[in-house]
Amino acid sequence: MNDTPFDEARARALLHTACAEAGLPRPDGARLLALGENAVLAVDRLVVKIGRGRDLLERAERELRIAAWLAEQGVPATRPAEDAPQLPLLVDGHPVTFWQRLPEAVRPAEPADLAVLLRTIHQLPAPPVPLPRRDLLSGVERWLRAAEGHVDPADAAYLRARRDGYAEAAAELAPHLPTGPIHGDALPRNVHIGPQGPVLLDLETFSGDLREHDLVVMALSHDRYGVPDHAYRAFTDGYGWDVREWPGCSVLRGARETASASWVAQHTPGNPAALSEFRRRVASLRAGDSSVRWHPF
Repeated sequence: MNDTPFDEARARALLHTACAEAGLPRPDGARLLALGENAVLAVDRLVVKIGRGRDLLERAERELRIAAWLAEQGVPATRPAEDAPQLPLLVDGHPVTFWQRLPEAVRPAEPADLAVLLRTIHQLPAPPVPLPRRDLLSGVERWLRAAEGHVDPADAAYLRARRDGYAEAAAELAPHLPTGPIHGDALPRNVHIGPQGPVLLDLETFSGDLREHDLVVMALSHDRYGVPDHAYRAFTDGYGWDVREWPGCSVLRGARETASASWVAQHTPGNPAALSEFRRRVASLRAGDSSVRWHPF
């Protein structure tokens, strides 16, 4: 196992190796766009996504195949780069994929933009790519292990217990909507507003499951992250239904809260802000206080 910290410096070193292996120019001047489960860097006409570890290789392969299928369906979504490898490279244990760089955004994405894209996705037939279920909680163990020695073991144990409880409850849910393809992480930050309109990004959690998964994300964003009432109403109006009317909403919401708190844990090594936010989230869950606002991380 590679114990080198997955930080910006590590991501840039991997980027240089990946570009060399792919026969691409040196990525001098690459701009870091995001650093989470993946490092995402923009360089020239490409966006390069580098996964934290080998366990994300299968997901990276599926993401490329889903992107190609969405292109066939005419769905405005991120596309694999045409002049780069069409399968992930594995660079020192990290899966690396190459994507077309989009033109600069003309404005920030709004919840209503997301609603339009979700309506399109939710009307698609099953793809030729086998889709997993949307297991919100599958990453909890990985994220908590990455934080060992940096978070209170009692908090980690609490989140593991929540994970187990919500996983069992979610398995018993009766959906209101037909099941089928979903995005899996349906947030405005995963929408790019280009000159031609909204484009869907980050297809790595694309799944085949309850459509309600995609709608609960915004309900939680309204409650925990302060999305204004008018913006949430624009989302539900655009989609045509408010998931909060569904009895199973609280179960999926609780599962996603558990996952969201655990996700922050992987950033706690050497990051006091992440540790503070992790503690804030866990404390609010322990207290059952849904009024505590969480900070985007």
